[in-house]
Amino acid sequence: MSNLTSLTSAQFKRAAEITDQIEALNTELAELLGQTEPALVQPSVPVSQPVKTRKKYKLSAAGKAKKVAALKARWAKVKGAESETKPAGKRRKMSAEGRARIAAAAKARWARARAEKA
Repeated sequence: MSNLTSLTSAQFKRAAEITDQIEALNTELAELLGQTEPALVQPSVPVSQPVKTRKKYKLSAAGKAKKVAALKARWAKVKGAESETKPAGKRRKMSAEGRARIAAAAKARWARARAEKA
């Protein structure tokens, strides 16, 4: 809602007219409902209650340490089980002669590709 001092005179007059209309309608409604004093009429639809939020759960330092220790133990157990099932095999090395043959074949293949293109 804007400040009343920042309203122009036309806006201020319109706001006064609307306020008068609201008061007149409240009076008329109070008479219809049999009230002695015109009061602001409560809406027929109940206003919803604000949603309650849960309090934030705080964990103590000791509780957090226990949680971290349990997590580490659980992962150590999982990782330990994996290493037992998959034995690490020896890596095979390629001989220098084998690498040279593969390199020569690749060079020949690229030479053929370039020759076909040209």
